Amino acid sequence: MENQLLQAVQIVEKQIDAEIERLDNLDDDELEIIRKKRLEAMKNSQKQKIEWQQNGHGSYSELADEREFFDTCKKSQHVVCHFYRESTFRCKIADKHLEQLARQHIECKFVRINAEKVHFLVERLKIKMMPTIALIKDNKPIDYIVGFTDLGNTDDFDTEMLEWRIARSGIIEYNGDLINPPQNSKKKHIHTKTKTIIRGNDDNSDDDPNDW
Repeated sequence: MENQLLQAVQIVEKQIDAEIERLDNLDDDELEIIRKKRLEAMKNSQKQKIEWQQNGHGSYSELADEREFFDTCKKSQHVVCHFYRESTFRCKIADKHLEQLARQHIECKFVRINAEKVHFLVERLKIKMMPTIALIKDNKPIDYIVGFTDLGNTDDFDTEMLEWRIARSGIIEYNGDLINPPQNSKKKHIHTKTKTIIRGNDDNSDDDPNDW
């Protein structure tokens, strides 16, 4: 094991030495090209952040109706939308975590909408349980987080767990391990699965929920 670690360190050192040597051998014109490319990348990144902020990214906002929902999905490439119900206490738990993630991930638009006020949308997306978090990319729903089953089946999940689950769909930037979920630092308290049903859904509909 020690020999393997030593060999790995030596390989990394050689790679670093090679990169340093390559940079040392660059002439002034090549260095200027690299500098301009990095400067341009920084400008583009800053411009993108400004556009996101102007579009309401960085905060967790309420959508009034279906029209505002569709407008939001058109304006933002990545959207996390929480379909909630006022009387469902687990929706308030989800709100707490989503509000924090909205501040951390400006690259994604985080919103919430009252499921009881958007019956057409709820039926179209076949949403039957609260809370349901829709993950939307390029104006199409690509994944759903239904209840807390994917979050450890507990009310006491960490914000990092929800962040990891959202990141698995490619909606937000994430530098951690997407295969294994993060460890929950809080004491686990498993609940039986309860459902808050949105009445009026047509279970026999053949419509594709990914079509608006």
